[in-house]
Amino acid sequence: MKKFAIFASGSGSNAEAIWQAIDRGDLSGECVLLVTDKPEAKVLERADRFNIPTFSFEPKTYASKAEFEQEILVLLQALGTDYIVLAGYMRLIGDVLLSAYPNHIINIHPSLLPAFPGKDAIGQALAANVPTSGVTVHYVDAGMDTGPIIAQQDVAIAGCDAAEAARRIQAVEHQLYPRVLQQVFIQQEVFK
Repeated sequence: MKKFAIFASGSGSNAEAIWQAIDRGDLSGECVLLVTDKPEAKVLERADRFNIPTFSFEPKTYASKAEFEQEILVLLQALGTDYIVLAGYMRLIGDVLLSAYPNHIINIHPSLLPAFPGKDAIGQALAANVPTSGVTVHYVDAGMDTGPIIAQQDVAIAGCDAAEAARRIQAVEHQLYPRVLQQVFIQQEVFK
């Protein structure tokens, strides 16, 4: 069974969807740690409800990204972490973690990449007046939402305001992410 850490910065709805999938038996993995760069993030409350160990930090208290990533890496290695799963983590992953976990860091993004990378993808899609946006699960590389795509799913947003588009996209995220993680974890077990 693969061990993974979730990195999140906000409310943690995708993290909770993943933990619920584990509880239902739909995802064969063990979440060994939640990492957040926002000590006040709501995701910490969600993690507590699922008895997930947490590590929160304030990046500004470190001299560099490499310094806080090195501290996180020590924790991940001590826990035998196989994967890093980004679920609303609003920082680019740096060289320390990319080097330690090549092709083992996964992200979810609320658009059909390569369209609308970066922040406020839903707002970008609405401003572009596209009828369809979607969700992408991809491996993380050094760029902003540029890593190899694992899976995508369309979401119709024509006629939606920002709140409705976000609700539709998030509903798809909560179903797609655990399913894709299961496929990745099982595939990696086969080729171990």
